[in-house]
Amino acid sequence: MQAGWRIGTLFGIPFYINSSWLIILVLFTAIQGEAFAVEWGKPLLGWTAGLVMTLLLFACVLLHELGHSLTAQSQGIRVNSITLFVFGGVAAMERESKTPEEAFQVAIAGPVVSFALFAVLAGLTYILPAQTPVWVVANELSRINLVLAMFNLIPGLPLDGGQVLKAAVWKITNNRLTGIRAAAKTGKILGFVAVSSGLYLFFVANNSGLLWVALLGWFCLRNAQAYDRLTDLQEAMMQIKASDTMSRAFRVVDAQMTLRRFADEYLLELPPSQIYFAAANGRYSGLVVNDDIRYIERSQWELQAVNRIVRSLEELVAVEETAPLWQAAERLEVHNLTWLTVLSHAGTVAGVIDRGDIVGAVADKLNITIPPAEMKRIKQEGTYPPGFHLGLVAKAIADES
Repeated sequence: MQAGWRIGTLFGIPFYINSSWLIILVLFTAIQGEAFAVEWGKPLLGWTAGLVMTLLLFACVLLHELGHSLTAQSQGIRVNSITLFVFGGVAAMERESKTPEEAFQVAIAGPVVSFALFAVLAGLTYILPAQTPVWVVANELSRINLVLAMFNLIPGLPLDGGQVLKAAVWKITNNRLTGIRAAAKTGKILGFVAVSSGLYLFFVANNSGLLWVALLGWFCLRNAQAYDRLTDLQEAMMQIKASDTMSRAFRVVDAQMTLRRFADEYLLELPPSQIYFAAANGRYSGLVVNDDIRYIERSQWELQAVNRIVRSLEELVAVEETAPLWQAAERLEVHNLTWLTVLSHAGTVAGVIDRGDIVGAVADKLNITIPPAEMKRIKQEGTYPPGFHLGLVAKAIADES
């Protein structure tokens, strides 16, 4: 569910306001309103101009994000929303661009819009009567848009400049993940420098305005780390094979045995969730659908064979054992399954994979320890733990492939 209040839609993109946006609305209005009131000696006019300027500033931020969004839409990328929050705005896109050139176009579009707004507003100051309230607001907004454009071009994620750097490294190395890692590393360094410098100067200079530098640095540092974690997950799911992850948590039964014998020997003694595959004459017939036995009259159980409740391997959602792990995770999500079949190159059943197997394999790859009790819960519930949004990661890889 989208957090925040919906304020409208443009070009098919819904706009939202996060509750944190109210903080900057109040602060910026107060700062600018007070400054204008003192400068003009008219409190009501000054505070009104401060509010108008703040709203226009966020309109500029909205246009900045719209620049990214419309460029993405031109590449066939769906934009789910644009949200304004305390540090600006963010466009939620379903996937990334497929080439570094397209990624560069999306990244640079926002700063280009901000530079254009700076040029237009600066041009207005040559037309409007000097030092009037409208002139002052236009002049301030022009400078803010220039700063916004230049700040966003700092080469570190999550800023636009980081996206530009990612596209450049991606182009040079022909590896998108290498590009993300390079830009995320730069973003973490810049974020750490901003936090350290902001806090140091705040205590030395006793200037509360410098706390915003530290807060912006913390925001950049946190998001750069998130990009790094996401890249780790993507890389792991692309490197691990289904054969490295699958288990043999299934049993093979004789496809020609009667349903009565199958029910007595297997369904009554073992948990009903047990997975069974049927085989006859050395060949797999398919998956035994346990629940289907309920649709056959008990009087027929002595006459009907297990083959009656078998679904052929061709009908099953499956992956080959050489497939990357993300394909298994993506198919589990798309088909809303608790597990799926892994087939050998010869078309026989090699194993099965569930979400617990996927989590365990990725955790081992990244040297992450997951308590046995948590792994048991994941296996039982078929859900991913917090921080392991592997279904979404797999879908993102599929969309970009």
